[in-house]
Amino acid sequence: MENPISFLLLISFLSIFFTKTIADVVTFNVLKLGANPNGKTDSTKAFLTAWESACGSSKPATIYVPRGKYLIKQAHFKGKCKNKAIIFRIDGTLVAPSNYNMIGNAKNWLLFHGVDGVSIHGGSLDGQGSGLWACKASSKPLGFSNSNNIAITGLTSLNSQMFHIVINWCKNVKLQAIKVLATGKSPNTDGIHVQLSSEISILNSRISTGDDCVSIGPGTTNLRIQNIFCGPGHGISIGSLAKDFEEAGVQNVTDRSIIYLYLRTQQMV
Repeated sequence: MENPISFLLLISFLSIFFTKTIADVVTFNVLKLGANPNGKTDSTKAFLTAWESACGSSKPATIYVPRGKYLIKQAHFKGKCKNKAIIFRIDGTLVAPSNYNMIGNAKNWLLFHGVDGVSIHGGSLDGQGSGLWACKASSKPLGFSNSNNIAITGLTSLNSQMFHIVINWCKNVKLQAIKVLATGKSPNTDGIHVQLSSEISILNSRISTGDDCVSIGPGTTNLRIQNIFCGPGHGISIGSLAKDFEEAGVQNVTDRSIIYLYLRTQQMV
């Protein structure tokens, strides 16, 4: 029979360990920083303030977005952070302006540039693109550029103006349980676009849009796509190659367990 005193000491040790682990993580709640969950009041400043605080933290940090809708005009989350363990835990929905002039010529609505060790869990992005598709609007909701060690899980992207998620100049990115939802009549709304990036995994996701489910651009290497429901768009494509002089090629792309649904009457060319 095990010594009951040793068992109790083990429980006490584990309790202290987990309590200390939780205490070592700081949380920045966007509501406490001035965000408004009504979907109409601009909450951009609160999100950027939360990011700056998490970026400069000496401890692992969580940016928490409670339930509700949060209007964000345009946000650039800059890297070179002191902290390499930042989590966005989203229970609500981030909403883009319905008027694309508010974003202007910005290529991305939400851009992470030069970050390392960022994870996004849950939540929804509403690009409100349905009124802009006829105008060929140019904004992409979520972009990662020059970033490493990124994990995105359980995120939903709705009605992007153009590409839903863009991975550019990144390494070691894992996207899992992603939902991309847009009508079959939405032009240039690629679900996930990857270019100039390596060690990328897209797993266990549903991508329903009017254009490519996954578009693979130049300079992509070691891309794994597995267990994806795709449609009614154009499937998985390797495109836009040789557009520029001496453009980088694509290497080692693996796709498995892909289910395609084609609805010709809804597709856009």
